[in-house]
Amino acid sequence: MEYSELYIKRIRMLCKARGISINKLAVMSGVKQSTLDNIVRGLTQNPRVKTLHKVAIAFNMTLAEFLDFDELNAYSFEDDGEE
Repeated sequence: MEYSELYIKRIRMLCKARGISINKLAVMSGVKQSTLDNIVRGLTQNPRVKTLHKVAIAFNMTLAEFLDFDELNAYSFEDDGEE
């Protein structure tokens, strides 16, 4: 799985668990819906930390809590071939 797919999965999972649409998340976070759409569709593969921080706050989480999940913690950059 690509690195960018991990936080897409995280956003979708948290939305589903909380019954929140991407549109509602955009309103709650103050992030433009088009920006969130581009992230969850994989068009924006490296969103800004500020954007992810706003998303985390909308989920009532710190950025650290938002980024602390098994798949991301287990990700190895050595396997992705980028430098």
